[in-house]
Amino acid sequence: MNESCDPGADFDESRPPRPARTPSRAPWQYTLHIPNDLRAVTVCRHTLGLILTAHGLPHLADSAELVATELVANAVTHTKGPAALRLHWSCGILRIEVWDADPTPPEPPAPPARDLVLAEAGRGLALVKGCADGWGWYHLGGAHLPGGEGKFVWCELAEAA
Repeated sequence: MNESCDPGADFDESRPPRPARTPSRAPWQYTLHIPNDLRAVTVCRHTLGLILTAHGLPHLADSAELVATELVANAVTHTKGPAALRLHWSCGILRIEVWDADPTPPEPPAPPARDLVLAEAGRGLALVKGCADGWGWYHLGGAHLPGGEGKFVWCELAEAA
C-alpha cells in the first residue's frame, strides 16, 4: 500500500495519459421517467450532468442543468401525475424535453415586471427562453407514454455558439 501524499507517486510513465474525451458525434437519446416528487428535480439535474460528461459534453452541463431543472420543476409542481425527462443529442444539438400528463399549454414567458424580478416563482420559462437556443411545446394525444396524453415542453442547446 502506497502511503505517499505525493499525487505523482502512483504515476506510471509506461502508460500513456488518458486523452480528453471528445464529444460524441453519433446521435443518442435517454429517457428518465420520474414520479411527481420535487426530489426528482435534483435526481434529473445530477443524471443529466453525468450523461453529458460521459458523452464528452461537460461544457453544456451548466446551461442544460439549469433549463432542465426549470422544466422538470414546472412538471412536478404544476401537475399531479408522473413526468419524464428526455434528452436527445444529434448534429451538435442537445434537445431537452419534459413530458407531463397535463395537456394544458405552458404560460409563455412574459416580459419581467419590476415586482417580478425578485420573485421566487414565475421566471422559469423566461430563464429557459433566455438560456436556450430555442424552446416550445407540443400536445400529445394517445402517445405511448404513461397516461397516453399530455405535453412535451422542450428546449435546445447548440454545442457551439
